[in-house]
Amino acid sequence: MDESFRARYGPWALVAGGSMGMGAAYARQLAQRGFNLVLVAEAAEPLETLARSLAAEYRVETRPLVVDLGAAAMLEAVEGATRDLEIGLLVYNAAHSVVGRFLDVSLDDKLQMLNVNCRGSLILCHHYGTRMAARRRGAIIVVASLSGFQGHAMVGTYAATKAFDLVLGEALWAELREHGIDVLAFCPGATRTPAFLATQPRPTGAVSPPLMDPEETVAEALAALGRQPTRIAGRSNRLAAFVLHRLLPRRALIELMSRTTSAMYDRRS
Repeated sequence: MDESFRARYGPWALVAGGSMGMGAAYARQLAQRGFNLVLVAEAAEPLETLARSLAAEYRVETRPLVVDLGAAAMLEAVEGATRDLEIGLLVYNAAHSVVGRFLDVSLDDKLQMLNVNCRGSLILCHHYGTRMAARRRGAIIVVASLSGFQGHAMVGTYAATKAFDLVLGEALWAELREHGIDVLAFCPGATRTPAFLATQPRPTGAVSPPLMDPEETVAEALAALGRQPTRIAGRSNRLAAFVLHRLLPRRALIELMSRTTSAMYDRRS
């Protein structure tokens, strides 16, 4: 158990999008550090199974909360379930992603991406950030994405929402330090999660993104918290981002990334 980490940010952590993939990895690694956990997600069965497993293995308290993070009444549900708790660490890991050409993706799906990925993170960062500022301690991890660094085909709306999360996290890092709050905008790339694998990406040869494991990705985020405003997961991802964004004109970067995502996902090509 990492007593110093828990003493700095505990005793409770809230993981939004905390039932599978990276969310489950955040929950597990925080439980290993002795955090009690509020796990929020829409899928009841994996959420409740994970909560029971972590409580039994690590002897921590867990509260699974089945909530659609894109719903209008989301805050009322989450706040009602956590009103009596001191949430010292918020991880906004939730994401809704529908891959496809912009005009082929329904407006409802696009709005759900906006609601879960942007509205949800904004609301919970405001709500728990206000509480943390009053206590003058706490931490927030906003999970953005490498896709948020530029626009590209097939994932336009998702990439735009992750650009919002990236900029929001960096701005909060700058503003909330004076209140004793550490903030990290965390940018994973392709990660071996159920959500990513369900999109069935096709291999694209030499430019295929490296596929990281959720546990190693999350370990990087927790290690970077309190040290820097932004972290890209994985050495190869950091190198690629540095080279692409420093050497390529914006147009060429967008075209390159769009060719890559179209090769991965566009079934018409």
